[in-house]
Amino acid sequence: MIKKLNLVIISLLILSSCNIDKNTLSKEDEFVSELLEKMTLSEKIGQLNQHTSRWEMTGPAPKNDKSQDQLELIKNGDVGSMLNVTGADATRKAQQLAVENSRLGIPMIFGYDVIHGYQTMFPIPLAEASSWDPEIVKLSAQVAAKEASAAGLQWTFAPMMDVGRDARWGRVMEGCGEDPYLASVLSVARVKGFQGDNLSKNNTIAACAKHFAGYGFSESGRDYNTVDISTYTLHNIVLPPFKAVTEAGVSTFMNSFNIINGTPATASIYLQRSLLKGLWNFEGFVLSDWASIEEMTTHGAAEDLKEAALLAINAGSDMDMESHAYSKYLKELVEEEKVDEKLIDDAVKRILKIKYKLGLFEDPYQYSNIEREKKEIYSKENRDIARKVARHSMVLLKNEKQLLPLSKQIKSIAVIGPLAANKDIPLGSWRAKAIKNSAVSLLEGIQSAVSAKTKINYSKGCNLTIGDRSFLQELSFEENDKSGFPDAIKAAQNSEVVIMALGEDCWQSGEGRSQTDIRLKGQQLDLFNAIKKVNKNIIVVLMNGRPLAIPELSEKAPAILETWFGGSEAGNAIADVLFGDYNPSGKLTISFPRSVGQCPIYYNHMNTGRPTSTNNVFWSHYTDSPNTPLYPFGYGLSYTSFTYGQATINSDEIKKNESIQVKLSLANTGNFKGEEVVQLYIQDPKATYARPVKELKKFKKIKLEPGESKEVSFILEAKDLGYYSPEGEFLIESGVYHIYIGENSQEVQQVNFTLID
Repeated sequence: MIKKLNLVIISLLILSSCNIDKNTLSKEDEFVSELLEKMTLSEKIGQLNQHTSRWEMTGPAPKNDKSQDQLELIKNGDVGSMLNVTGADATRKAQQLAVENSRLGIPMIFGYDVIHGYQTMFPIPLAEASSWDPEIVKLSAQVAAKEASAAGLQWTFAPMMDVGRDARWGRVMEGCGEDPYLASVLSVARVKGFQGDNLSKNNTIAACAKHFAGYGFSESGRDYNTVDISTYTLHNIVLPPFKAVTEAGVSTFMNSFNIINGTPATASIYLQRSLLKGLWNFEGFVLSDWASIEEMTTHGAAEDLKEAALLAINAGSDMDMESHAYSKYLKELVEEEKVDEKLIDDAVKRILKIKYKLGLFEDPYQYSNIEREKKEIYSKENRDIARKVARHSMVLLKNEKQLLPLSKQIKSIAVIGPLAANKDIPLGSWRAKAIKNSAVSLLEGIQSAVSAKTKINYSKGCNLTIGDRSFLQELSFEENDKSGFPDAIKAAQNSEVVIMALGEDCWQSGEGRSQTDIRLKGQQLDLFNAIKKVNKNIIVVLMNGRPLAIPELSEKAPAILETWFGGSEAGNAIADVLFGDYNPSGKLTISFPRSVGQCPIYYNHMNTGRPTSTNNVFWSHYTDSPNTPLYPFGYGLSYTSFTYGQATINSDEIKKNESIQVKLSLANTGNFKGEEVVQLYIQDPKATYARPVKELKKFKKIKLEPGESKEVSFILEAKDLGYYSPEGEFLIESGVYHIYIGENSQEVQQVNFTLID
């Protein structure tokens, strides 16, 4: 059985390389092929192992078995990559161990989780996605790459492009939200920001598409949980962002922890060999997630680590992160003829090619420049860009009677809440090398923005019940402490307006931080209600890493600004929006539920056989809540008003080789310049396989001065109407299509056309 399996895999390798003309090999291919011929089996296997650092590379290895063993492995060329080695000095010294001691001097590649910045922190990815602006997302990644590469890194484990529909899942903060098209566009932008137009430049880093695949669909929103979805959902919702970044030239992939279709993703031949390396012709390499090869034994898919290594290499997992399965068992598996050495060769070639593209063979130390590190990291220029990105990432959820923007000449402001003066939480989780307590707080941002005559009355009001900070040796606050209420009430009574900073601790979201309760924790809601009794002019500034269930706030607060975790310049950026220096233009990329009981909730759902009431109880609904979200996908307000003209199409009927043009006028009918994200959705109301009620297909962000109007035009081609069958076949079907265009997924106008053969 094993030999038959190997024959199938080898045939896939042959098919994927059959178009290569060996007489026209590139310099890269020639170099890699010649190097591979010189390598022993042990040296090849060495390239397939990634280790985390066991000691500070700037000093000698401690006298313990693990550190000494790792030192010798690096010097022998048995480590192809390292993670968690950071800094120009440390990466240079680690690289020297490999290059100057191993027989062939093959350099290592250094990777790190640079998720939303290296030391200058940008808004969390979910926030940046809310900008609906690929250039903003690309800019953020460019700065992150510049800083990370200056610290000796060549590789980031980002972007995460898992579509996330469940606010309970902690890692929604790390992705682009619930829509596959938007995730595709923004993930491509992030990859281009990291990788630039030339990976050999020392200010770019290799990107990593993760997690392949289905991780965002973990049951009950619980991290690392099982995934059980149809192949229809896999092809139409999960895979499109991964296909998009493959076409954009992403360097590496990371597989996911979960089982999908009964097989751990790490062992999925279909995902990694047939689809990614076969049909999609991906030329980079695939990395396991942390110990995901070893975890196949816990899944019950492998008897032991040796069998896990066999399954992973056969499936196409090229590099083993921290399972030590390949280093222990691959040579033995080859000698036993259970693994064909051609599989090893294919994996090694892929890894060596990325190292070649990064320029590591030309200069292994080009990323490890201490002077550049001092100049590039946490510069004022980078922080200014972080402030710009943070402004674009905010979403105005409510603004009754134009309470916002505030005048900088206002006489008095109360700044209240457990997050108002906090300088650490805005940095977010997955914060790489951020300096603790380095963020500009909301209070500091307001203090810098207002007139010197403005009286600022600050009160913390209550503590925040935080998430798991145990690894930081910090304790949770007391939940029921209301001792700060009187001081906060007094501050509110003595102020014209109240700005309340409410939300989450940044460690309540992120990896391993799923939650069953996504309401405001602790005494925050009670504090809000107490303040509302003495001052009705409350502006709620939300800081959070996931959608929150806030129906009471939505009902009672006259203004709500969603700021997420905004990064190093969060406080200044929030003040820019509060006082009108920037008109908020963000739109939600993930629906806000009314309660956790609605989760998962998302706009592009399928219809049911009973979608609406027929004057009885027997239809698809809740008896205690509307079906609709509190705030839908695509929702976001502005300080100005936009008026949409009537949408028109150039034809009521088109053929499959033609395109259709949709036009409308957009006018700024308010008093502020602003930006509006015009969104176009389609619906195929009758198809071979049932389609969602709406699917985002195009969007444009339009900037208008007061009184200005523009014509907005979209072109739809037949491929934009297509979808995948459960077997992965791309279908474009004739029939009537609905086009919906508007300001969010719910507030739209409709036009129809027919696609004919």
